[in-house]
Amino acid sequence: MDLRFLLTFLFCSVSWIFFWEVRWKKGKESQIEEWIQGHSLSEYKLLFEDVQTLEELSLSILTRLEYVVREKRRWRDIAEAHIQLLRDFAFQEWLCSQSLEHYYHTLKTLGCMTLDDLAQFDSRLQLSLAAWGYYYEDYIKLSTGVKVLQASRGSRDQDYEIQLVHSLAERRLNEKWSIGGITVSIIAFVFTIKFLCELAARVVSFLQNEDPGRRGDRSIYDYVRGNYLDPRSCKVSWDWKDPEEVGQTMSFRVQLFYKNGQPFPAHRPVGLRVNITHIELALDIPITQEVLQEPESNVVKVAFTVRKAGRYEVAVKLGGLNVAYSPYYKIFKPGTVDPSKTKIAYHFSTLVLVYGQQHTLQIEPRDEYGNPTSNSTSLIDEVNYSVHVHSLGTVDDDSLEEYYSKSVSSNKQLCQVLLKITLRKKGCFRARISYTDLPLSNGEFDIIVLSENEKNCVEKNVSTTGISIYFEAYLYGTGNYSNYSNSSWQLPASALMAPQRRPSMGDEEDEHDSPVEGQPEKVKKPKKVYCYISPKQLSVKEFYLKIIPWRLFTFRVCPGTKFTYYDPDPVHKYLTLVVDDGIQPPVELSCKDRNIMAATFIRFLHKNIGGSETFQDKVSFFQRELRHIHSKRPRTKTCLKITRHCILDSSLKSTRNFSVSDWSKNFEVVFQDEEALDWGGPRREWFELVCKTLFDTTNQLFTRFSDDNQGLVHPNAERPVHLRLKMYEFAGRVVGKCLYESALGGAYKQLVRARFTRSFLAQLIGLRMNYKYFETDDQEFYKTKVCFILNNDVSEMDLVFAEEKYKSGQLEKVVELISGGAQIAVNNENKMHYLNLLAQYRLASQVRDEVEHFLKGLNELVPENLLAIFDENELELLMCGTGDINVQDFKAHAVVVGGSWHFREKVMKWFWAVVSSFTQEELARLLQFTTGSSQLPPGGFNTLCPSFQIIAAPTHSTLPTAHTCFNQLCLPTYDSYEELHKMLKLAISEGSEGFGML
Repeated sequence: MDLRFLLTFLFCSVSWIFFWEVRWKKGKESQIEEWIQGHSLSEYKLLFEDVQTLEELSLSILTRLEYVVREKRRWRDIAEAHIQLLRDFAFQEWLCSQSLEHYYHTLKTLGCMTLDDLAQFDSRLQLSLAAWGYYYEDYIKLSTGVKVLQASRGSRDQDYEIQLVHSLAERRLNEKWSIGGITVSIIAFVFTIKFLCELAARVVSFLQNEDPGRRGDRSIYDYVRGNYLDPRSCKVSWDWKDPEEVGQTMSFRVQLFYKNGQPFPAHRPVGLRVNITHIELALDIPITQEVLQEPESNVVKVAFTVRKAGRYEVAVKLGGLNVAYSPYYKIFKPGTVDPSKTKIAYHFSTLVLVYGQQHTLQIEPRDEYGNPTSNSTSLIDEVNYSVHVHSLGTVDDDSLEEYYSKSVSSNKQLCQVLLKITLRKKGCFRARISYTDLPLSNGEFDIIVLSENEKNCVEKNVSTTGISIYFEAYLYGTGNYSNYSNSSWQLPASALMAPQRRPSMGDEEDEHDSPVEGQPEKVKKPKKVYCYISPKQLSVKEFYLKIIPWRLFTFRVCPGTKFTYYDPDPVHKYLTLVVDDGIQPPVELSCKDRNIMAATFIRFLHKNIGGSETFQDKVSFFQRELRHIHSKRPRTKTCLKITRHCILDSSLKSTRNFSVSDWSKNFEVVFQDEEALDWGGPRREWFELVCKTLFDTTNQLFTRFSDDNQGLVHPNAERPVHLRLKMYEFAGRVVGKCLYESALGGAYKQLVRARFTRSFLAQLIGLRMNYKYFETDDQEFYKTKVCFILNNDVSEMDLVFAEEKYKSGQLEKVVELISGGAQIAVNNENKMHYLNLLAQYRLASQVRDEVEHFLKGLNELVPENLLAIFDENELELLMCGTGDINVQDFKAHAVVVGGSWHFREKVMKWFWAVVSSFTQEELARLLQFTTGSSQLPPGGFNTLCPSFQIIAAPTHSTLPTAHTCFNQLCLPTYDSYEELHKMLKLAISEGSEGFGML
C-alpha cells in the first residue's frame, strides 16, 4: 500500500514537473519568435533553434549573426535592436531589485521604456500611476529608487545597463528550473541527496553554457546524462613542436566531446570558430577547416600557413566559448638565411677604400619571406659568409686571398651581420659577398683601393667648389671594340645611332660645342684630351692650338654612368677606363691617375644620391632634394575650378597661365555645381580623374602596343591633329606635381594612376633603346619577329635596314633606319644592329617630339639630374607605387569554370586560403604564371581582359598548368590543403617564366 502510494505520488510529481517545463518552454519560445519576427530576422531563425529564452538570445545574437550579415545598414539595425533589448532587460532587473516587477507592464503602457525614461519620473507619471492604483509603500520604493537613478545619471554609461542585463540573465538561468519548494522537497524525499546535488550541478552547468552549436530538442534527461557538446571537454592537439619555421603548412586537430566524455560527431554543425592573429602586426591568417573522413569522426582538422615570424594567438571557440585552454599562443621563427633576399645596407656599386684600413659592411640577413633572421646555430657564422676579391685592369686576374682579410660579428639588436674587410693592395677590384657560396642580392660591387696620399687628393678634389678638377688622358676609341686583347667588352653598333640629350652644362656653358659630340668616331691614334670633373658632370675636352677648348663628350654624374676598368694601354702604359652612360657611345680613355679620377667621380656621385644606392635611400634623398628645391616658393593655396564632365579641358584652362611657383602651391579643387570644401578629398579625386583621362587610350594621347600587355601605355605616334604637343607638357607637369606632392608626405602623397612602357620610362631618364624593350612593351612583335630573327638564319629573308610603314592596309612610306639603309642587307653578323635600330625607330624616334614636350613639363618641377638617379624600373615604382595585388579583388572577379562538388566546395576553399597566405612576390608569380605578366592593369582584376579564369582540370594531384593567352589557371583536384599548397607553390616557383608548362 505504502509502496503503491509512493510510486503514484512520484509519477504525479514527475508529470507535474514536465507539464510546467513544457508550458515554460512554450512561453519562452513564443517570446523569441515574436522578437525575431518583429525585427525581420526570420531568415536567420535556424541559427537560434537551440536558444530557449530571450536572455540567452541577447547574449549570443551578435556572435551568431556577425558571420552571415554583410550589409552595414542591416547590421546597424540589428545592433540597435540588440541594445534596445539589453536596455529592456536592465529596466526589468532594476524593477526586480526594488521589488516592483509587477509594475513593469504598467510603466511600459505609460511610455516608460528604459531606465533613462524612469529617471525622468515626474508628477505627471505619478498621477498616471495613481489612476492605475498602487500602494503607498510602492510609491516610496519607486520615488527613492528614482532619486538614486537621477543622482547617478550623469556618471552612468551604457555599461551600467548591460551589467544589469548580465546579472539578470545569470540569475534567471540559475532560477528558471526552480519549480517549487514543496515539489523539490518531495523529490528529495524520494531520491537521495547525492542524486539531487548531481542533477542540480548538471542542469545549472548546462544552462550557463550558451553554446549556439547545440541543435534539436533537448530534455532534462540529456542534462542529467551530460549528453550535450561541451567546449571545456573538447581537446586541441598540435601537429608540430614550438617553435616552428614560417612558410610551412601547419595543422592542428580539434576533438569534440559530449559533457559525459563521449565523442561528438564532427559532421554535425557545431559553430566552430578559429581565429589566428599575429599579435604585433594584428594580421589575421586565413585557415581551412575539414572534418576527417572517418566513421563517426569527432575530429576537425584546421590548416593554415604563416609568412611573418612572431607570436600568434590561436583562438578556438564553440559558440563564443573558448575550447579547453583557448586562446593558445604559438611562436613561429624565421626561416634560414636566403642569399637572394639578404642585402648589404647602405650599398654602393663602387666603394672607395684606403690601403690597409678596415671597412665594415652591414649585412641584413633575411629569409625567403623577408623576415629578419639568422642561421640555425647563431647570428655569427664565420664559415657561411665568404668574400671573393679579384683584380680589375691588370694582367693578373687571380683571387687575392693573401691581400685581404675578413672577420664576422653581429649586432643582435638590429639583426645585422657585420662583415669587416681589409685590403692590402692598391688598385681596382671586383668583390663578391656570398652566403653558402651563393651571392647576396647586392653582393657584387667594385672597390677602388687608394693610398693615404691618393685618398687625401680625392678629398681635396671633392671639397673644392667652383672649379672643375681635370686630368690628362688619352682617347683611344668611342663606341667600337676595345683595342686590347685582354678586354672582352664591346657595344652593339646600334648604340652609335642613339639620339642625344644635352646634359646641364653647369659652369661650362660658355665653351664651344663640338659638332661631333656624341657621334661615332674612328680614332686612328691616341688623342690627348682633358677630363674635367664637377659635381654634375664629367667632360672630355680637346684643346685646339692649345688654347681653344672643344668639348668632345659629356657624361652626367649619376648612377647610370658606369665605369669599366681594363689593362694598361699598349702605348703609354696607363690604366684604361671605359665610360658608358647608356645614352651616347662609350668612351675609352687611358689616364696616369685613373684611380684618382674614378674615385673623385664616385665620391661626387655618392654626395649626389645621398650616400647610398639602395632604392629606399635614393627615394629619401630624391624627396629631400625636391623639397629643398621648392622650399623658397610659397606653399599657399591656389584654387582650381573644374568641370567634372570635361575634366581635361577645364584643368588645362585653369592652369594655362600657371608658373612653376603656381604648380608648387597647394591646389584647392572646386568642382562646378558641387558644394564641397576641399579638405583633401576633392584634390585627391582631381589627381585620379585627370590621370585617368590623360593616360586613357580612348583619349588617343597615349596608346598601347597590344591588348595583352596589361595596360602599359606609350605616347601615341599617330595622335589626332587636334591633340597638340602642349597636352604632353601638361601631362608632364601633372606627373611632376604628383612626385612633388609625394615628397611632401602625409596626406599629400599622390601616385600616378597609370602604367608606362619600359621604353618610355627609359627615355625619361635618357637611356638609349635596344631590342630587349620589345619583350615587355610589345610582346606580340617580340614573339613574332624579334625572336624569329634572333633564333634563325636571316641571310635568306631579304631584310634591309629600312622599315615599311602601312596605313589602312596600304604601304605609305619606307623609312630608312640608317642612311642608305634600303640598299643594305641584314645578315647574321649585323642583325643585332638591325634590331636595335628597329627598336630606336619604333619606340623612340616616332615619338621624339611627344617625349621631349612631356620632359619639358616634367623637368619644370623635377630636375632631370634627380630623375637620373633611378633606373626605369625604380622610376615606375617611384611614380606609380608597388601595385599591390588585392586578394579580395582577385576573389571577387575570378571566374570558376566547371568542377565537381568536391572541387568547388573544398578545393576552391583551400585555394583561396593558400592564395590569402601568399606574399606579394608569390602573388606576382601566380599572376605571371597565369597571365604572362606580374603586373595588373590600373583597374585591377576587374579590367583584366580576358577575365582571370580558374578551370577544373581533369587530373588529380598533379601540378597546375596555365594558358597565358586566355588568363586561365587549370587547377587539378587535390585531397588536402597541404597537397594543394605544395603543388601550387612549386608551379609558380618553377614555371612562372616561359610558356607551355603543361
